[in-house]
Amino acid sequence: MHKSPVIMLGGLHIDLSIVLMLLVTCTICLVLGLLATRNLSVENPGKLQNFLEWAVEFVQGLISSTMDLKKGKPFLSLGLALIMFLFVGNLLGLPLGIVTDYHDAEHAKIFGKTIDPVVKELDRLHAAADPASHEDIEVGVAWWKSPTADPAVAMGLAVMIFLMSHILGIMRNTKNYFKHYFQPYPFFFPINLIEQISKLLTHGMRLFGNIFAGEVLISVILKLAALGVGGWIASVLGLIVWQGFSMFIGTIQAFIFVMLTMVYFSQMLETHDEH
Repeated sequence: MHKSPVIMLGGLHIDLSIVLMLLVTCTICLVLGLLATRNLSVENPGKLQNFLEWAVEFVQGLISSTMDLKKGKPFLSLGLALIMFLFVGNLLGLPLGIVTDYHDAEHAKIFGKTIDPVVKELDRLHAAADPASHEDIEVGVAWWKSPTADPAVAMGLAVMIFLMSHILGIMRNTKNYFKHYFQPYPFFFPINLIEQISKLLTHGMRLFGNIFAGEVLISVILKLAALGVGGWIASVLGLIVWQGFSMFIGTIQAFIFVMLTMVYFSQMLETHDEH
């Protein structure tokens, strides 16, 4: 596996590849949104406008399947932004990869900052290898990948939804929000608390696990090309099949994440009896 370009900045470990891919994902979503709404027309809508209208109707369907549409209408923009971001982000790592190789620790820098994982890996490899083979040692750094294949991004999105849903429950359904922790009996409080924490973990880790596993398998398939002509053919065929399947998985994971978001919102807004 390639290393991540992590640098120390202001006492924090910053993964530059994730920063880059988040910017790319947001830019693509913004451009698509601007193009889809640039020349709105009722009589002759363009292809992007039709796609946007379909996306809006799709998210409305998700909301209406979990709660009353009038109650869930304020979440339409959030749901639309989430599903666009996740759909684009989940698929970004499929079409290409950008990798740079480093042979010595002195050059493992960017913006004057040391790329810590590369330096540590080079030191480890140099210590374990024969001094005569040091020139052949290299460590690859992956710059282009799906942002959701990083646990920090996936869990960051899950934490955002977790906080939003609980703040929503406290502000708009205060009595039932606190009451449901002690239902059906007061001694169920620890179990209900664990349930909320498990929702947070599964919400984020499900997204991360599926996207990360897909990209890991792509890198494994690519290595088959080193086995000769047969390996190269198997690599090409396997890559075509797996990328198609990964597109399906990425789309499904975007759908599941948004669906669960709306489910959690609806649970916080409903009374205990309605659950």
